[in-house]
Amino acid sequence: MYLAANLTMLFDDRPMADRFAAAGTAGFRVVEVQFPHLHPLEELQRARDAAGVEVVLINVPAGDPDRGEAGLAALPGREADFRAAVETCARYARGLGARKVNVLAGKPPLDIAPDVIWQTLTENLRFAADRLGKEDIVVQTEPINPVDVPGVFLNSLAAGLEALERADHPNLGLQFDLYHMAITEASLNDAIAQAGKAIGHVQFADHPGRHEPGSGSLDLLSALAALKAAGYDDAVAAEYRPSKRTEETLHWMESFQAALG
Repeated sequence: MYLAANLTMLFDDRPMADRFAAAGTAGFRVVEVQFPHLHPLEELQRARDAAGVEVVLINVPAGDPDRGEAGLAALPGREADFRAAVETCARYARGLGARKVNVLAGKPPLDIAPDVIWQTLTENLRFAADRLGKEDIVVQTEPINPVDVPGVFLNSLAAGLEALERADHPNLGLQFDLYHMAITEASLNDAIAQAGKAIGHVQFADHPGRHEPGSGSLDLLSALAALKAAGYDDAVAAEYRPSKRTEETLHWMESFQAALG
């Protein structure tokens, strides 16, 4: 396992293009960006190259945040929008060299039957897995806690695993955010063991507050050990809200590096 920095949340006191260099200076060799399509691709490419970092993961565009949208994959009637978003994501993933992509299910209308929502999500996940798999990009989908995002469809580990089971696609895994899972599951380490080989990408923040490790009550080092025991051996991305300037919150890196081995 190795550390990555989520540039959407870290180094947030400067423009996105400047965050690549900040991450590299702080000791990160790998980064992720939630929604790079909000920025010119060529600008991000230059920033990545100048910083000498690798982009491991980006998200499929998640709709219109001004309308409260937080994902398109589980929204019946928005299939064309989702497919266009996948094409945009493919272009950015290609251009940035990202080998993983995250698909957010989103918040479907309350008046639509669950079976219809599941059918839409299943078909959209299969489409994304097929389309992006042609470019050797691995697709994830992410359960998110409903406290921070009320109305989100994949709102627990069980829901995330059900999505994988329904889609039944070899190019589809689980994006396992330790912060979200700590809120929705009774035991974070048990949840890691339950998810097991389905875990395709990991992110973390402490709880409560979603700040840097050590700011809350989660035993994140124990969670790293549980991930190792489950056979996970890939990126572990810091996706937290810094309680102060990011460079002043990185005291956790040494212990995490030691735990990752």
